[in-house]
Amino acid sequence: MCGRYTLTCKPEVIAEEFKLEAIPDFRSRYNVAPSQWVACVRAALHVRKREAVTMRWGLIPSWARDPAMGMNLINARVETVMEKPSFQKPFRERRCLVLADGYYEWKREGTRKQPYYIRLKDERSFAFAGLWDRWNDGEGKTIESCVVLTTKSSERLASIHDRMPVILHPVTYEPWLDPGLQDATRLVTFLTPYPADAMLAIPVSRRVNDPRVDDARCIESIEAPEE
Repeated sequence: MCGRYTLTCKPEVIAEEFKLEAIPDFRSRYNVAPSQWVACVRAALHVRKREAVTMRWGLIPSWARDPAMGMNLINARVETVMEKPSFQKPFRERRCLVLADGYYEWKREGTRKQPYYIRLKDERSFAFAGLWDRWNDGEGKTIESCVVLTTKSSERLASIHDRMPVILHPVTYEPWLDPGLQDATRLVTFLTPYPADAMLAIPVSRRVNDPRVDDARCIESIEAPEE
């Protein structure tokens, strides 16, 4: 699964990496958690360009009666995303990039779980494959929210956890964001485990377990997994 991640790159770097016309107003985050507002890129409505937006992490389907439903929809499995009513329409029409530069996963070691920080070896930013939707309470309150797609882990990372977020290759950003592309057979070809030889897993302190902790010490390597 994907339950915590980071986005620490400078906004100028994000704008260049994701071909944005304007520099986004995002601050560095070292411990992004579900239900929080997160940085995303999507196709702007009615114009052929990308826009940076913030959306709540935890998808609230447009038809939901209660927005609390989003608390249970932070991840969507690639294997079943086209079967779930919550994800079917967003998968066809409302795909997005969830911006990140690393994520956390917990490995069970004895009676405890040791957190690992997983990033690309070249330390560049990347995008999780995401879906988004817009919920309205009928009285003028609107919430835009998103979900992160997950797939089976690459062989090397499977020793930490059997699932990982889908990290898109940059060449797939354009078709993934294109709402005109609704061929599920083609879309699922983008949703594969990212090559493990391009990634690095670093044991970090358990202080990241607390979502209230959000500073650079969260990603600092410890010499060995904590006892």
